[in-house]
Amino acid sequence: MLKDLWELFIAFAKIGVMTFGGGMAMLPMLQRELIDNRHWTTEEEIMDYFAIGQCTPGIIAVNTATFVGQKRRGDLGGIVATLGVVFPSLVIIIILAHAITSVSHLGWVKNAFAGIRACVAVQIINAVVKLGRKSVVDKRTLAIFVLVFCAGVLTDISPVWFVVLAAAAGVLLKQWEARQSC
Repeated sequence: MLKDLWELFIAFAKIGVMTFGGGMAMLPMLQRELIDNRHWTTEEEIMDYFAIGQCTPGIIAVNTATFVGQKRRGDLGGIVATLGVVFPSLVIIIILAHAITSVSHLGWVKNAFAGIRACVAVQIINAVVKLGRKSVVDKRTLAIFVLVFCAGVLTDISPVWFVVLAAAAGVLLKQWEARQSC
């Protein structure tokens, strides 16, 4: 039990220390560490955790860590995984806050952050492509994808509404398809 909790903490600490750019940037690390390396979850579950994480208060990365930890080891596992993902960030933020204030005006620091942002964008695109291959599997899911994508680009609607409406659309379209095949 203690070994499992330690493994949860270490796995999420590793993810937490390597994640730059927020919750969505965490997705490639989650895929690699939790799906590919440890086989603790599936791509479908990670997508579900991210969807639920966007609908609940708090940071997506923390919510996802809590869900995975809770699945692995109950409530204590959820707490340990959450602490694991937060701890490195907390330490790094404290150190960087002191360091950056004294060098933020330097050109190379600004350029370094520009490079990091570009790298994070590529990581997010790669994760989206991988998840898209698993998510858009038929005409129904393609229609939902296109509608949500267009609405997301063209409006300022909260992601919560997209998740709720996409879930409802998935249920309704599947029921409609079932009636059509009868």
